[in-house]
Amino acid sequence: MADIIHEFTVKAKPESVFQLFATPGGLEKWWTKTSTGENTEGGQIRLHFSPEFEWDARVIRNQPPVFFELQMIQAHPDWLGTKVGCELSPDAKNSTRVRFYHTGWPERNEHWRVSCFCWAMYLRVLRRYLEYGETVEYEKRLEV
Repeated sequence: MADIIHEFTVKAKPESVFQLFATPGGLEKWWTKTSTGENTEGGQIRLHFSPEFEWDARVIRNQPPVFFELQMIQAHPDWLGTKVGCELSPDAKNSTRVRFYHTGWPERNEHWRVSCFCWAMYLRVLRRYLEYGETVEYEKRLEV
């Protein structure tokens, strides 16, 4: 199996960072085009990227403002069963240390390599939103 892990610090309180990972409205600010669903443990979140990419995830861990984790239940075959989540901890004054992960990939294939890059780009959008209030329209998020 292969995993993707990104660790970084963001100048925002854990509660603010958590909301962007753990709520449909938060996910729309940096990752999905739209999202809907319940973010309670056992709940499902629909992740909409385009008409061809409507994926579903089950919330398997929700402990505000420390842990949030989704398990992909409808997605590209490489993503099925994988887990996407974050661990957050306070770091310095009004900052948060983020450990983001996407674990359980079946192999280190081309899709995994592309996703490593894409996650870094999306997480940069998340950080810029939290620190500077910047928003990037969905179609341009992988260009910045």
